[in-house]
Amino acid sequence: MTDNFERVRYEMPSEGVARIVLARPEAANAQDYLMLSELNDAFDLAAADEGVRVIILAADGKHFSSGHDLSASSPNMDDFPTVGTQCHFNAPGAEGYMAREAEMYLGLCWRWRNLPKPTIAQVQGKVIAGGLMLVWPMDMIVAAENVTFSDPVVAFNVNGCEYFVHPFEAGSRLAKEMLFTGRAIGADELLQRGMVNQVVPENDLEQATLELAAHIAKRPMFGLTLAKQSVNQALDAMGMYNSLQSAFSLHHVGHSNNKEVHGMLIDPAGLKIVRDEA
Repeated sequence: MTDNFERVRYEMPSEGVARIVLARPEAANAQDYLMLSELNDAFDLAAADEGVRVIILAADGKHFSSGHDLSASSPNMDDFPTVGTQCHFNAPGAEGYMAREAEMYLGLCWRWRNLPKPTIAQVQGKVIAGGLMLVWPMDMIVAAENVTFSDPVVAFNVNGCEYFVHPFEAGSRLAKEMLFTGRAIGADELLQRGMVNQVVPENDLEQATLELAAHIAKRPMFGLTLAKQSVNQALDAMGMYNSLQSAFSLHHVGHSNNKEVHGMLIDPAGLKIVRDEA
């Protein structure tokens, strides 16, 4: 593990608080496998540091994350250390692709969701599809007034982004509306629906998030861990992990169908729809 990253930045802005910053603003912090691998290393770095009690995930630039980098070249999994039980990444067809996404998308998101320390997402601008996969695993969310959340990828002829916790985060009816229409949900509605904890002016975002983190960091570490586990285990009892696995499998049914019908993993007509509505 190293803190010499290309796609993220690791900071210690306050006693007991680590901050990991997505540092690819020129691409609206679009995620390639390098970013996700470095992000995982940075989370591990903060989790292992006994001086860190709270972890902030932030992002440089206008937008928190535009989602997956659809322009990225096909990755070589030998370049990235794996932390899950997936294998046969280079197998042909659906087998290899599903294994790669199970490791780099669903697997890492679930791992971050279960880190033993409190995590806070500090978000601004657009959070699109795969961007939600970075925000939703965090325990709390502080949002700028200009923030929007959206998952428009049903236009690609799949069911939604791979970390499919939409019913848990938004409730079933709003989750369906998000997916069916692809509409972006603004800060006021996000707060009303309980999808974010605070909405603040963009100029105050960093300070407000840091103040919240510093306040939490005064609590004893073991107590924070037990409280986090208690809430997460309540969600697990409601079937969160089983729901994730089921939706992930359906996601890859969509990819396989697109490969047969369109010769690619997504319906190409969806690209224009998503870009027109972005």
